Amino acid sequence: MHTTKADILASGLANSCQFNSSINEQAPEHSSNELLVMSVLTALGTVMGTVTLVGIHHRYRKQRHPHASLQDYVIGIRSQLHVLPSISKPQLIRFSSACQQAASAWHQAYRLPMNEKQTNSHDLATNDFSIIHTTTMLARPVCWVSGVASMPKDSSLLNENDFGVVGIDADREIVWQTTMPERVHDIVVQPVFSDQDSTVNNHSNRDVVVMGRRPSEKFWVLDTATGQVKFAINAASNRHFYGHACYSLDGSKLYVTENDTLSLDGKIGVYDAYDSYQKVAEFDSHGIGPHELIMHPDSETLVIANGGIKTEQASREELNLDTMHPSLVYLNRHDGALLEQIVPEHNQMSVRHLAMYDDGTVMIGIQFQGEKHINVPLVLTHKRGDIDFTPLIMPNNQWQRFHQYIASVAVDSKRNQLCVTTPIGGCAAIFDLNTRALIDDVSLLDCAGASVWINNIDSDISNDSKGEESSFIVSDGQGQLTRLNIHNLTIVDPELNSDAIAKNNTIGIDSKRHMMSFDNHLQAL
Repeated sequence: MHTTKADILASGLANSCQFNSSINEQAPEHSSNELLVMSVLTALGTVMGTVTLVGIHHRYRKQRHPHASLQDYVIGIRSQLHVLPSISKPQLIRFSSACQQAASAWHQAYRLPMNEKQTNSHDLATNDFSIIHTTTMLARPVCWVSGVASMPKDSSLLNENDFGVVGIDADREIVWQTTMPERVHDIVVQPVFSDQDSTVNNHSNRDVVVMGRRPSEKFWVLDTATGQVKFAINAASNRHFYGHACYSLDGSKLYVTENDTLSLDGKIGVYDAYDSYQKVAEFDSHGIGPHELIMHPDSETLVIANGGIKTEQASREELNLDTMHPSLVYLNRHDGALLEQIVPEHNQMSVRHLAMYDDGTVMIGIQFQGEKHINVPLVLTHKRGDIDFTPLIMPNNQWQRFHQYIASVAVDSKRNQLCVTTPIGGCAAIFDLNTRALIDDVSLLDCAGASVWINNIDSDISNDSKGEESSFIVSDGQGQLTRLNIHNLTIVDPELNSDAIAKNNTIGIDSKRHMMSFDNHLQAL
């Protein structure tokens, strides 16, 4: 048979492809072997180095103390082991966290390559997410998790980009950072598992859900301790997410605000956290453009902020600002039955962000979509059974200070205080919920995320003992994590009798800057 040049070329290409395929199949095995060899060599080097140092030190000791022996080192180690039971619990927690994360890193390094047949949603748990997400971490306990709009790039990593998520410790240092393929919005931490619940998977760490920014069609589930991606969930057909979610109080279900891209009606998707976050149900939100949602303390009721703004698939364009119809809605979390619905005084007061007080009072942040000169209250409260919203009090009713935009609300139920942020207004403010009045506000450029401060686990001194009434932490687009301390100042008024005093609350600021731009929301563990 006559062989043409084309036949020879085709044969060569086929052989080349087979060779490359063989190389690619062997690459993961070679990589794992190289890692194992390096680990063994490192361990051997560590042992030899330790022996050498002990030998040098012992020779020096013999010159100073002729009776010194190698047995002294063994006695010293034994004495340190006897001290272990007296080590404080916080230090043991940190040591346990370090061991846990080291084990996770080892497993990540030596896990088997993903089977090409595992492509459906049921096999997401075994997928190799390191192709899309890069995680770096330190051995420290995490206190907060935040989205990041701009992270430092590592040119050596092909999948590195600006967007990501970070875990933050009590000292406001970055514990882990994980890259994301798109910009993210809300951060949702799974509630603590109940010891009595035998149906819970044996997870040593809670999940943290990272929602893509509206109109994303994805959310991700990460490990709170390590930042490793466990699942990547896609929206159903003709659906996109609105950037927020919440867990049931037992951590078994995740509720997500979604958009029906055909009817443009708001939906609440229900996902099973115990079954790889498969979607198991869907309810109407009884409104348009549902944004944030939270769980009521009764554990049976969903509270939903229907922003009232129509948007289409893959678009952030607002289609109905003149005719929008926002509302706050209470739904039964099991069957989606409508329990209550409250409408604000102005149809352009978009109900957006929520926080829950321990007694079931909802804290509400408004984003006003009307004319700039119109002054409307931007921070409201509502409790089931009330016929209307109740605004908090601004001095001289000057809500323009917030430039018609509230980005986050965070409530401290223990001390009856509320923190709100506005990146457009460039400030964070704290309200006293006893008087409903503004305590003070501070200028923080491009601030958005807000959460209650969590004390360092190594600290034995509480805020109260320092004379600080409360603390919040606020993140901003300039890379700052700012602690806001509420100080109670007592001043004697010389014009009144000696028993009369005046109280003045002020906000102290303590900022720590990082080389990144924090995004909209900050969530405490």
